[in-house]
Amino acid sequence: MWRFDVVRRIGREGRLRYFVLWLLSEGPKTGAELINDIEKMTWGWWRPSPGSVYPLLHSMMSEGLIIRLDDGRYKLTDKGQTEAKDLVPFRRVNTIDEMLNEIEGYLLYLEDIDRAKIEPYKERLIKIKERVERLIKVG
Repeated sequence: MWRFDVVRRIGREGRLRYFVLWLLSEGPKTGAELINDIEKMTWGWWRPSPGSVYPLLHSMMSEGLIIRLDDGRYKLTDKGQTEAKDLVPFRRVNTIDEMLNEIEGYLLYLEDIDRAKIEPYKERLIKIKERVERLIKVG
């Protein structure tokens, strides 16, 4: 679930940092790969310039969040992994408890929206319900 302090920090630090942390949490990438991946993730609506990406990468290295590998790719440090986990909580569900919290959040959302929007998905929801019932069935 999103926490207010995390959302506020994303707004203050900017969306580019958020995207870089997200993408590097998946594995090492070059600056050019980060630029291309951000463009793909935003369906072409935003392509950050090298003039904004590389100074950010330098700043993040100074903060100890990333290192530059010999092959030119950037990789999160342990400190960077921690920050990425805080900023991108839905990217790294590590425990069953965290997974169930995520599911409960989606259920709360579905309960809040107009029932007419859910109607086309009724059969799919029934199948999901049946799978959950089989999962928790004792014996």
